Parts: sequence; structure tokens; C-alpha cells
Amino acid sequence: MAKKETPLMTQYNTIKAKYPDALLLFRVGDFYETFGTDAIKTSQILGIVLTKRANGEGHIELAGFPHHSVDSYLPKLVRAGLR
Repeated sequence: MAKKETPLMTQYNTIKAKYPDALLLFRVGDFYETFGTDAIKTSQILGIVLTKRANGEGHIELAGFPHHSVDSYLPKLVRAGLR
């Protein structure tokens, strides 16, 4: 039996599949969140906490930051070679 994804992760994975080489910053409320390998890269580059989020029956890596911090974090991600 396949694990059931949450609706948020289904939407995220659909978009990510279209742009697999891009880091996807996904706006969730007042935060930009990254998931999976994007979250691992983001946490390492920005020095922010890597945590996990429930994804249906499993968990996925998560790293995020407040939306009002995008002007300071986005240039760091771009300088690190991410698009």
C-alpha cells in the first residue's frame, strides 16, 4: 500500500516535478518552506534548523523561514548556485 501524501505535499510534489533542478520555496502561511533534499540544502546554506513534517503516514525533511526574511535569504541561496 502506497503512503498517502497530504494535500500540501501533493501540490508541492506536482510543482517540484515540473522544475526538478530548481529550489522550490513554498509559501505556507507566513513562512517559505522547503522540503526533502531542498530542505537539507537550504538548512546547510542558510544555517537554519532542519526539522521534519508529517506527510500522510510518513515524514519529510523541512526547513523554512519567515516570508519577511526573503530579501536576506534569497540572495544567499542564489549565490550558492541555486535557482
